Amino acid sequence: MDIRKLVGGNVTRLRKEQDLKQERLAELSGLTQSMISQIENGHSNVELFTLNDLAQAFGVRPIEFFVEGSDDPEVSPAD
Repeated sequence: MDIRKLVGGNVTRLRKEQDLKQERLAELSGLTQSMISQIENGHSNVELFTLNDLAQAFGVRPIEFFVEGSDDPEVSPAD
């Protein structure tokens, strides 16, 4: 598993769940839209402080970026 892709996928998922565009997330987190794009595409080694900024923008705990989603083929749904 590529941790950058896992984190990036969760940033994308949270952003879409909250109906945010990358530009708005950038404003809320203090990051650039370019950095948001790099993170979402798994092309950036994200610092812990950056994850914390994103978590605050989303209103979630930073651990949310490391949770494998239910659409992951390696994770089977609970009975």
